[in-house]
Amino acid sequence: MSLIRKPSELQVKQTMTALIYGQPGLGKSTIACSAPAAVMFDFDGGVGRINGAHQVPTVQVSSWEEARQALTEVKNPKEFQTIVIDTVGKMLSFMEDYIKRTDPKKCKADGSLSLQGYGVRKQMFINFIKEANMMGKNVIFVAHEIEQKRGDETIIRPEVGGSSANDLIKELDLVGYMEMYGNKRTISFSPCEKYYAKNACNMPGVVEVPTIVDEDGNPIGQNDFFMTVLSRYHERLKHNIEQTAEFEALTNEIRVNAAEIENADEANKFVDWVKTLTHIYNTKAIAQSELCRRVKELGLVYDKINKTYSDAPVA
Repeated sequence: MSLIRKPSELQVKQTMTALIYGQPGLGKSTIACSAPAAVMFDFDGGVGRINGAHQVPTVQVSSWEEARQALTEVKNPKEFQTIVIDTVGKMLSFMEDYIKRTDPKKCKADGSLSLQGYGVRKQMFINFIKEANMMGKNVIFVAHEIEQKRGDETIIRPEVGGSSANDLIKELDLVGYMEMYGNKRTISFSPCEKYYAKNACNMPGVVEVPTIVDEDGNPIGQNDFFMTVLSRYHERLKHNIEQTAEFEALTNEIRVNAAEIENADEANKFVDWVKTLTHIYNTKAIAQSELCRRVKELGLVYDKINKTYSDAPVA
């Protein structure tokens, strides 16, 4: 059995990896915990700031060893479907502390990590993401924002740390920048000159974050933001697979019909038939290419005025 699959035969990814970042106090952790069957890895001591009605099972991490142990405990797919990392910057700090304690040779004289030490941390980070993904878990990262200068411009990026930011971002399906817009909280998924974002889930560019707690701290709404995001994501992936299957079927039909052309009359009928099709992707261009190839083989003549083909004149 061949391991090579057509695009329409590819398995639909069932999980999502996302990052929400922004200023402290906007409710990023609460939004992250709205993902299905979430468990929070609290590296930053932030679980206490989440309203009790919206808290989820939590690992209050005090060492990297505990984080590793907790990862093995969440393999049960029925109980836990999403791992929330809060915050990713603090997660990297726990990794750094672990390296310093267990491999002092990877540190400089001043106690900071050496270049090799940062390389070890980078690999630990990548391995953690891969292991969680292989378990079939959604992974939602929470991060604070940090400003970086690019010439005279100030760019807002997630506070991750060093090259690990690139390692994280390339693994993500969705990156949302959370901010206050007037008196409303919004999450922006469309990248711009001001901040980094990423949108592979067909989400609107800017989404208003629903208010789920009133001024007195009383729950007034359901915390289901990422439920909606995941639903849209799965719908998009399913639609892409279905559309690709239709594309492959239509492409095959075009090629079969083009190959069966034997004369000018059939070529003209093929042209008329192609005009009736609902084209997918570049099937119109494929039809034109197949037609050109076939009429060239038959030596048919194209009348530019009438826009029809005629059979080659008999010598």
